[in-house]
Amino acid sequence: MGERRTVKVSKYLSRHLRHQPDRIGLTLDPAGWVDIDTLISAAAEHGFRFTREELDRVVATNDKRRFTVDGARIRANQGHTVAVDLGLPPATPPPYLYHGTHPRALESIRATGLKPMDRHAVHLSPDRDTATRVGLRRGRPVVLVVDAGAMHRDGHVFHVSANGVWLTAAVPPRHLRFPGPR
Repeated sequence: MGERRTVKVSKYLSRHLRHQPDRIGLTLDPAGWVDIDTLISAAAEHGFRFTREELDRVVATNDKRRFTVDGARIRANQGHTVAVDLGLPPATPPPYLYHGTHPRALESIRATGLKPMDRHAVHLSPDRDTATRVGLRRGRPVVLVVDAGAMHRDGHVFHVSANGVWLTAAVPPRHLRFPGPR
């Protein structure tokens, strides 16, 4: 399977395991899991065919480790816009986490902090490099430093997904460090 095909299957899985399972007749369980055979059949019935081998390759090679396979079922690790409870226990974050964004968002973030938008949680990276890659999706990235240690001491709850993405409900502006002059 070529790289373009891998990306196409990955995007299809993200769309239907994170955002629009009902579009192809899937029902995720409360924790976001779906039977792999059911997923493959539903995709084929809606005009997108892929094999179990292709799915396994996407899961194994995705640089962001977006999916987890558990026996005969699969789920997205985070980023859902549909209601799921990933069952992640609260976790103590490192002192600092990072968030990659784009310059156009800075004014709003300075005013209101980081919000989950259409997702269930704000996504934070454990290192600057990862946050930079996230920010690159929308052009020139800006990396914000999150004082996760202070947030945790202030009572904010953190979770860490299976692929190492840190999740929290919101990040107030006072816990953010912005690069450069205002």
